[in-house]
Amino acid sequence: MTETTETTETDAPVLTEPPVAGTEVDTLLGALERQRRTLVWKCSGLDAAGMRATVGRSSMTLGGLLKHLALVEDDMLSQKLLGRPPAEPWSAVDWDASPDWEWRTAADDTPEELLALWRDAVARSRANVRQALAGDGPGQLVAYVGKRGARPSLRRLLVDLVEEYARHVGHADLLREAVDGLVGEDPPQ
Repeated sequence: MTETTETTETDAPVLTEPPVAGTEVDTLLGALERQRRTLVWKCSGLDAAGMRATVGRSSMTLGGLLKHLALVEDDMLSQKLLGRPPAEPWSAVDWDASPDWEWRTAADDTPEELLALWRDAVARSRANVRQALAGDGPGQLVAYVGKRGARPSLRRLLVDLVEEYARHVGHADLLREAVDGLVGEDPPQ
């Protein structure tokens, strides 16, 4: 890997942003990691009330964003990528009866629980992507088969995940500014 990196709890280097002129994989992973870093920055250092705060008529919260993105990480980079069964707490949810479960139940979790849930999902995702990339690269087809019988590539899953984060990091910007006035595009170094 090139450019700016940090070391995770597993001592694996992680890009903190996309390189200026890097490989396809480094660019995809760097873009994803930049979004992850920004999200956790916007959600860190808050009490339970800050994690539950809403803006206007929306019921979206920073806690709900963290729990939702933990679910999305596991769905895309464990279940769809490798065909693994849902992890806890997702495996215990009746999704037909509670389709927005992660958003609604986030208010029952402490900020520490929400951040730990998200960090654990991200750690699994990073390990799963490293495992997959040791194989056939970003063009390899994943385990998931869509309704029309098509299997997306790892590249497509990563692009979809970057898009999902980008949308929600924008939400996090607004929510955090409403809570305590914190603004900015990038976390402090």
